[in-house]
Amino acid sequence: MISETDNYKNLRSFFNEEYHSLKAFAKSKINDAADRDAEDIVQDVALKLFSIANNTSPINNIAGFVYRALKNRIIDILRTKRESTEIEKELETRLIEFTQLLYGKSDNSYSEKMITELKKAIINLKPLYRNIIIAIDFEGFS
Repeated sequence: MISETDNYKNLRSFFNEEYHSLKAFAKSKINDAADRDAEDIVQDVALKLFSIANNTSPINNIAGFVYRALKNRIIDILRTKRESTEIEKELETRLIEFTQLLYGKSDNSYSEKMITELKKAIINLKPLYRNIIIAIDFEGFS
């Protein structure tokens, strides 16, 4: 039977050998928009695993155990990020509604002269730039 300290030794050995691979795995699963970077995530998982290593039953598949824990932590972080993004969008919507109640809807209309000058400027752009402006501002593409 494996003693309690064997889990700790096996984890330490695995993290020493596979740290860069774990970081690369974490980085491949998160995008740059994530609040945390891959190294922080790997270190969080390592801290948690080392803190429970002596209290758990023997770990037979160290690699599977660590990668599963890392994958679960990444999912938790992405889920939290998505929830906070939804809250931010709702707050922005409410702020816009509140602003419209206080100040009324903004009038973003342009004078006829300004519209004519804008059309001339758009027509004189290179075709690539002109097509982008037309697609985004007039046809609703994003």
